[in-house]
Amino acid sequence: MQARIEGKDGGGTQAGAWHAACGVDDLAIGGVLHVEIGGLALAVFRLADGYYATSDICTHMRSRLSDGYVKGDTVQCPLHFGKFDIRTGRALSAPCKRGVRSFATRIEAGRVMIGM
Repeated sequence: MQARIEGKDGGGTQAGAWHAACGVDDLAIGGVLHVEIGGLALAVFRLADGYYATSDICTHMRSRLSDGYVKGDTVQCPLHFGKFDIRTGRALSAPCKRGVRSFATRIEAGRVMIGM
């Protein structure tokens, strides 16, 4: 599943703003969803303890983490199998050396909101 959300100004994101990414029921536990907010590709994850968001682009070869394999609190890139911590974005295994950016999330009126 994929969603595209424009920033409140019709393009780009506003610093410090919160943006709706998806409904809380759009993801099962262990699920991941690709969303674009203001032109930025993000992956939204649902773990047993809540929702998390990271950049969706692997720092090794620019593939989508949302197309990868989620196991526990890690996501494995589908291209070269590097792993990232979903909660922090930290790179956990080769060939990935740099982590991905993580974003704050909160639930508001049944929607997963991402702080930009």
